[in-house]
Amino acid sequence: MPIELIPLCKAEAVLAPPMPVRDPYGSTLLIFEVESISVEGERIRAELAGQASADWMRLSPDMIGTLDVRVTLKTHDGALIYGEYRGRVNTVEGDPDVSAVVFAAPLFSTSDARYEWLNRIQVIAKGLVSADSRRLNYEMYEVR
Repeated sequence: MPIELIPLCKAEAVLAPPMPVRDPYGSTLLIFEVESISVEGERIRAELAGQASADWMRLSPDMIGTLDVRVTLKTHDGALIYGEYRGRVNTVEGDPDVSAVVFAAPLFSTSDARYEWLNRIQVIAKGLVSADSRRLNYEMYEVR
């Protein structure tokens, strides 16, 4: 049975400068607060809701990044949607516009009947991080 990828949306996030916290084992926790998000797709349009969204990215000594993201969205018609995802970050060398590529597996939750379909799907995403690490542009797909 082949995997189908159905376009879900494009998303752009603007991130605050990271707050680094080093642990005694050589890893660094980089906390990126989310300043804004814009989500645009045929089935969903949303913006950031509130201020409690961030990525708690763990960066290993050998530069492997592991995402831990939590975000709250508000759709254009007032629904609240909670999103969370984990994933990997790979640094990019030689591209003056991109510092990293992100691969993620978001899950979304809502109690709004208009968007309950989000509770049942798995999403995958690929994102590009700007050279200054302040902008993240995703393409997201529903997996079927």
